[in-house]
Amino acid sequence: MTVTRRPTIIDVAKQAGVSKSTVSLVLQNSPSVREETRQQVRAAMAQIGYVYNRSAANMRSSNAGLIGLVINDLRNPFFTEFATSLQMALSERGYSAVMANTDEKSELQEQVVSAMIEHGVSALILCPTYGPSSTFDAIARAGIPALQMLRWVDERFDLFPLSAPDYIAGSRAATEHLIRMGAHRIAFVGGPEGRTVTEERKVGYLDVLREHDMQPCVLTGRSVRAFGRDAAKTLANEHPAVDAALCFNDLVALGMLSGCYEIGRNVGTDFRIVGIDDIEEVAQTFPALSSVSCDIAAIGQQAARTVVDWLEDGKTPPPETRTPVNLVVRASSNPDA
Repeated sequence: MTVTRRPTIIDVAKQAGVSKSTVSLVLQNSPSVREETRQQVRAAMAQIGYVYNRSAANMRSSNAGLIGLVINDLRNPFFTEFATSLQMALSERGYSAVMANTDEKSELQEQVVSAMIEHGVSALILCPTYGPSSTFDAIARAGIPALQMLRWVDERFDLFPLSAPDYIAGSRAATEHLIRMGAHRIAFVGGPEGRTVTEERKVGYLDVLREHDMQPCVLTGRSVRAFGRDAAKTLANEHPAVDAALCFNDLVALGMLSGCYEIGRNVGTDFRIVGIDDIEEVAQTFPALSSVSCDIAAIGQQAARTVVDWLEDGKTPPPETRTPVNLVVRASSNPDA
């Protein structure tokens, strides 16, 4: 590459085959850049004669401390609560969050992540969408810290660590509770078929059923209220022996409450329901919804601590972190609660 004018940071990025933000991190001596990438960038600077103008760089430092937050579905109250708690926790540590909703579209995820990298975010926290995507390859090239939250699509956990609730323990506790309450046939309702997050939430449920020699009944589908509402009617018509349901999330469970009301099924006695997530509104429904609490605020605070420690102290998080959960029993599964 030949440059006749004074070389810029963009020229260095092109010569080194990395993003502009990666070059900036090298110039700032950021510990988040891998040594191989750092040497590659330094070599490119020498090759094209780039000279770092520190005074000019100081004028551009307004992006320092900017964390990219990429959420797969902000319409879901769980992710809204999570993003809010995370943003507030980052603010307490002196960082700002720039947020984007991908609406479960991998193409949009690629677009927003690329834009965030080009605008110089220091790190990324992603609740990633499913489907083919070059998102994480682009992040790897940029050499910036990135944390997968709540679900994962890239198994390079050494590069992109995962932090998620212990869904297996949660589904296990919920299923055991339903059996103690007298349920004879328990369905697992909701969740995209074949996705890791669905399969994981089913593990505890299936393990407990095997231990009690009970047969599973699984209805996978969109993790929204509409699916739960329809599922309540499907179970009543096609699986009348099912007398309890563990739902993929609280939205599905809230939909089931509505569906049971429509068909005259008494939730809490004739039919018992437990959700997962324990979003704020479930305690205010009638009957109040039992749910596996993931402590959404604590998850956001922990994610903020993890990323800030990664940036400031070079403390790389472990490949996988599981946060504790607990079952909150309410009237939808125990009328005496």
